[in-house]
Amino acid sequence: MHPTRRAALLAALALALAPGLADAQVPAGYPAAYADVIAGAKKEGKLVVYSTTDTASAKPLLDDFKALYPGISVEYNDMNSTEIYNRFISENAAGGASADVLWSSAMDLQIKLVNDGRALAYASPEIPSVPGWAVWRNEAFGTTYEPISIVYNKRLLAADEVPASHDELAQMFTAKADKFKGKVTTYDIEKSGVGFMLITQDAKANPKFWDFVKALGKAGPRFQSSTGTMMERISSGENLIGFNLFMSYAVLRAKKDPSIAWVNPKDYTLVMSRVMFASKTAKNPNAAKLWVDYILSKRGQNIIANQAELGSIRADVSGEMTAANLSKTLGNALRPIPVGPDLLAALDQTRRLEFIKQWQAALKGN
Repeated sequence: MHPTRRAALLAALALALAPGLADAQVPAGYPAAYADVIAGAKKEGKLVVYSTTDTASAKPLLDDFKALYPGISVEYNDMNSTEIYNRFISENAAGGASADVLWSSAMDLQIKLVNDGRALAYASPEIPSVPGWAVWRNEAFGTTYEPISIVYNKRLLAADEVPASHDELAQMFTAKADKFKGKVTTYDIEKSGVGFMLITQDAKANPKFWDFVKALGKAGPRFQSSTGTMMERISSGENLIGFNLFMSYAVLRAKKDPSIAWVNPKDYTLVMSRVMFASKTAKNPNAAKLWVDYILSKRGQNIIANQAELGSIRADVSGEMTAANLSKTLGNALRPIPVGPDLLAALDQTRRLEFIKQWQAALKGN
């Protein structure tokens, strides 16, 4: 055999036998050149993700991704939304290593980072399969479909006591102030990025918003910076009810905790989508692209809907936690929050401080 041909055959054989290198195929419908992305990611061998999605929820996705791409180790960092933002900014300012991918429920903070030029522009092959409201500039991608719910302790509250709209919730705060004094929980909007984002979306959607906040103040609300803490306190009975909580977390919690139940407001139900982008300064840009594509793919979205139970944005995914299924019961009440620049308005520092000042005053009845 000619030496050149022999060398080529040996190289091909080595590639075929290399663990985790030959098993990942270009997904159906992707361009053939995508093989270069896979090869580049294998060479990088690592992916660093900063995420607000707790590790337990993300585990089915992480396990499946590792099964697809066994040559890539994933460093998955579970943090709150404000911590992700601050850590990423400080690490980039110092010129050190940071996340390859940011995946956060604080849609507005993610869009700010993208708007500030922190994202890698990437025309994912999956873009045609996700709704237009979930993609901005081929840089920011909505990945989940998560109604924002009222969560309550069903051992301590009868179903007919649970409000089914924001108006009914406000009436409950006022009419049953004694029963619910100190028993209502929601996000601390000064400490939680996602909490601030959701409450400013409420202000847009609810024409009686400031009356709602005044009514809330009468209940002596308990503010928290994480959904997990609120769920724990509702489960224990320390709090009876919470609003602006993620239905996805309530669904997961209810499977092992019979105290937890939820309702989606019939007047309007905000739908949050965890925003993902690959960092412009990613040390592992090809691995970042693989992760983005995987999360948006039908395979990844099926796991998001039916194992992680975060809610799929894709129309071709079946299951209880999908946009199509939720639309059957909530219809026009569903209000997806678009991934885009409108989210930036409330982050203007002057507007933010003014909103918080007005919030604090309204809680005191002013």
